[in-house]
Amino acid sequence: MRQSELFTKTQKFAPKDEVSKNAQLLIRAGFVHKEMAGVYAFLPLGWRVMNKIMTIIREEMNALGAQELYLTALQRKELWERTDRWDDAKVDVWFKTALKNGTELGLGFTHEEAMTAMVKPFVTSHRSLPFSAYQFQTKFRNETRAKSGIMRSREFIMKDLYSFSRDAAEHEKFYEKAQAAYERIFRRVGIGAQTYTTFASGGTFSKYSHEYQTVCDAGEDIIYVHEGKGIAVNEEVYTDEVLADLGLSRDELVQKKAAEVGNVFSLGTKFSDAYDLTYTDEQGEKRAVVMGSYGIGPARVMGVVTELFADERGLVWPHSIAPFTVHLINIGRDDDAAQLYADLTSAGVEVLWDDRDERPGVKFADADLIGCPYRVVVSDKAAAAGGVEVKQRTDETPVTRAPKDLVAYIKNSRTQT
Repeated sequence: MRQSELFTKTQKFAPKDEVSKNAQLLIRAGFVHKEMAGVYAFLPLGWRVMNKIMTIIREEMNALGAQELYLTALQRKELWERTDRWDDAKVDVWFKTALKNGTELGLGFTHEEAMTAMVKPFVTSHRSLPFSAYQFQTKFRNETRAKSGIMRSREFIMKDLYSFSRDAAEHEKFYEKAQAAYERIFRRVGIGAQTYTTFASGGTFSKYSHEYQTVCDAGEDIIYVHEGKGIAVNEEVYTDEVLADLGLSRDELVQKKAAEVGNVFSLGTKFSDAYDLTYTDEQGEKRAVVMGSYGIGPARVMGVVTELFADERGLVWPHSIAPFTVHLINIGRDDDAAQLYADLTSAGVEVLWDDRDERPGVKFADADLIGCPYRVVVSDKAAAAGGVEVKQRTDETPVTRAPKDLVAYIKNSRTQT
């Protein structure tokens, strides 16, 4: 893409009322637009990152055999009354509205109720099970305070997966596969080393649920980490009984601040019972379906990546989710830049070409702010040295490479990263 055709522009300053690092940088770099507190629009660069995160998640969900669908954001009151989650005293984050005829509706903050009711006509005998279904859906949560940028917003996209099994043993097999898929997702988006499988409260469903907590100064949770085993315990369940259950002692654990990027829950039959979601087993007995719920917030992942890796110059994107792999800058030598842009693009390398009529300093500063993994400079100086100047975003010193060797250099460097 030519940067001259990108309608968004970088900014020197973020809005004065924006306190979170992730939103400040993403706004300045032209990735998001702040509509109001806790509500953000994703601009072309930001939407490219979001789509790459969602593609990684989608690939891992599909590999589990899960089927993608799309439910509605508008929710019927009676669906939620069955599970006692319509009352504001029970759930205080509802956005509610009404049709012109007075019928009350809610804007879904999650979709367990809707999914359970939707699948009921399709589940009859044991032959109907097991299966799992997921969606990328906009959720609405009336947060009292929204001060963490895109990490905690009032309108956001959530990937929520729901599993339907015949019994607890079958559910547990899928649950473990889902956990492994989540670990792969966080590795692939670049935060695997900082993300811990964290034991948390299972609520009314089970003794424990599992969160995926990324160690991050901007996080809102406190976890206790066993770095050797790569697991953690959420502060909310941090007791001697838990350290016993996990075979840990308190002196092995280190307190850290963290941000939750995903969670998996065993739901048991709570929702199945509420909607009479049952099947007939091989002996003709009626049994309740055992369910699980598995969530990831792609924007929350994007915000955490920003918080973790950004430096004093701007954003730093992992290769897998960067908006473009190469930020191409030409200082003069328009024809050479155009040829290199064509060559890289035809080789499958995603390129943002800064073809604007701007001073070199402005172009370099914008490249650092936007944060693509590689900056490639075409100039008389680089040509005299035998090629083009290449610098990885996290390196201080550029190297010179012949244009014909550039694709191989990028691919090899990426493999080693």
